[in-house]
Amino acid sequence: MKKILFICTGNSGRSIMAEVLMRHLGKGEYQAFSAGAVPTGVVNPLTLQTLKKHSHDTMGLRSKPLDEFLDEDLDIVVTVCDAAKEACPVWPKKTLVLHWSFEDPAAFEGTEEEKRAFFEKIYRQIEEKIGEFLGGG
Repeated sequence: MKKILFICTGNSGRSIMAEVLMRHLGKGEYQAFSAGAVPTGVVNPLTLQTLKKHSHDTMGLRSKPLDEFLDEDLDIVVTVCDAAKEACPVWPKKTLVLHWSFEDPAAFEGTEEEKRAFFEKIYRQIEEKIGEFLGGG
């Protein structure tokens, strides 16, 4: 089983969604984690709503610092925002480092309905990218 870490700035939205989606779509081939360069300490409530809407288990999800994974033997590291790419530490040569840039749903401004729709849009983009990565699209 390959270990994959998704990193964004706050670890409250994009990287959490990527972690959950990789666990689901990777069908046991990937052990997925997520972390933040500057974690907020809480998972955004709209992230949790979006994941629950798609029947994902959200128990145990938390915003974690990157430090928790510096000693992990990771196969793949994926930054999912430009700021995290800049803050990303240097990983061993054997670790594949990828960058997938997604807009920050937490920074989106609008009505609650528009915010929910934007989180859904980012969820779908991440789902599509992971599907492509896994060879399904």
